[in-house]
Amino acid sequence: MVARRYVDIFESYDRFTEGTKISESDWDYIVIPNNAALMKDRYDLDFDGLIIPEDQDLIDRLFLAGVDMLLTTGIYNTDLGRAMYLTEDEIYEGIKMAPKKLSMGSGKDKTKCKARRGNSIRKPVIQGGPTGAPVSEEIFTSMIESYAQEPVVDTIVSGVLNTVNGHPATTNTPWEIRATMAEIRYVREATTMAGRPGMGI
Repeated sequence: MVARRYVDIFESYDRFTEGTKISESDWDYIVIPNNAALMKDRYDLDFDGLIIPEDQDLIDRLFLAGVDMLLTTGIYNTDLGRAMYLTEDEIYEGIKMAPKKLSMGSGKDKTKCKARRGNSIRKPVIQGGPTGAPVSEEIFTSMIESYAQEPVVDTIVSGVLNTVNGHPATTNTPWEIRATMAEIRYVREATTMAGRPGMGI
């Protein structure tokens, strides 16, 4: 029987506060790899050197393994140091309610993202950028511009500033906030210089 509602943010928070207490290192180095190995064996997953599988049976098993992984492993909250769990019905209800399409950017630079099935003739959305990697202030804008000027790139995935105004962008400090604001400004400057000011970020 399918759940009649999804798990909203308030219920998620309540579940986290009452969830299983576990350290982040145990989660990262024990829970995740052990359960991933379990799913690999349970669903007989072998890519045989392929990056993207084309065999429909393998694709189906990968999906089932993913659902089972979420069901078995749960979701971890690093701030609370606790894991919460979903039922299978809640997982499928969440999938059913997920958006089927998304628009990113504006004007002539707008990109429409839609779900693609295997062997789709529609080209995938190409995101360019350092994808969360640390980047120095000196090259940040020019690096983003180099991605934005490539016609094949549809949207930008930003990097992370090492420093801002020469100060380390240390987590949980005001410098982290300033660095985040600077990243957004630099990305917008870069896309504008590339002639694509409306690119999605």
